[in-house]
Amino acid sequence: MTALTPVPRAFYDRDTVEVAHDLLGAFLVHNLAGEVRVGKIVEVEAYLGESDLAAHSSKGLTPRTRILFGPPGFAYVYLIYGIYCCMNVVTEREGNACAVLLRALEPVQNLRDRTQGPGLLCRAMGIDLRHNGHDLVSADFFIAPRDGNEPRQVVARPRVGVDYSGLWASKPLSFYLDGNPYISRK
Repeated sequence: MTALTPVPRAFYDRDTVEVAHDLLGAFLVHNLAGEVRVGKIVEVEAYLGESDLAAHSSKGLTPRTRILFGPPGFAYVYLIYGIYCCMNVVTEREGNACAVLLRALEPVQNLRDRTQGPGLLCRAMGIDLRHNGHDLVSADFFIAPRDGNEPRQVVARPRVGVDYSGLWASKPLSFYLDGNPYISRK
């Protein structure tokens, strides 16, 4: 595998749906005490700020959502069901509170556990609450660009588990690589 380097901050400082599409096929890289874990991102969900009733930011600025309202290119990691961590990447300009949830990875290097689903993805990659607010333009935990020559077909569908969000529940803001065996849901 060639050397992987972080995408620049400008990659995240764009429309959230565009970032979500461009994350598919990119590589999540985490150096854990010398063991480098790498997974190809194959499934994501876009969250579009305070007006998106499925987004954590719809409740406004709180201690939990502070990272979402900050500058782009940082990890927003939170706990669900009291046991699973989920990771989002903050997108768009500071104050917009938009993000992309990473839902599934295709294992590439040093991933021995399942990676289909946001909680399993974080567990396999060694991501926990200590990574909340981590700058993704760093040397130890980052997203590297996808191979631009690799053919891919992106599929859009409604997001998973957001039935409570009214009209937002049916919006096609979940994206995955068609035919990839590591997606969490079709």
